[in-house]
Amino acid sequence: MRLPALALLCLGVAACQDAAAPSVEVSDAVCRPTPNGRDLTGCYMTLTATTDDRLISVSTPAAATSEIHEMSTEGGIMTMREMVGGLSLPAGQATSLQPGGNHIMLMQVTAPLAEGDTVELALTFEDTAPITVSARVGNPAVN
Repeated sequence: MRLPALALLCLGVAACQDAAAPSVEVSDAVCRPTPNGRDLTGCYMTLTATTDDRLISVSTPAAATSEIHEMSTEGGIMTMREMVGGLSLPAGQATSLQPGGNHIMLMQVTAPLAEGDTVELALTFEDTAPITVSARVGNPAVN
């Protein structure tokens, strides 16, 4: 009788550990089509982490380089730069990557991206296991 009870207890503990593992939900993933003659584009999505976490890198077979970028305005001039330390994801809060704000920049895109295509984006986090997202190619919703 003790062995079955112990097995059930172990299964219950394993299930609780899996439920408590950090995770990130991704929604509305989209990458813009590449402009004619250009080999770069932006990708956008909403990330919601179950625990405080950080998006630290992005990769894709669709581009030689993928960076997490931030947009800011300094002296009336909008600038864009890589977020070297990654993007903070506060627990339970939706963090939007959107046009004119933080976003993923794909550079040296290997083939033109057209509306209707999909782009596989591998997201690496500080605590959460890496995930791969299929982003549609199209125009992002305007907020």
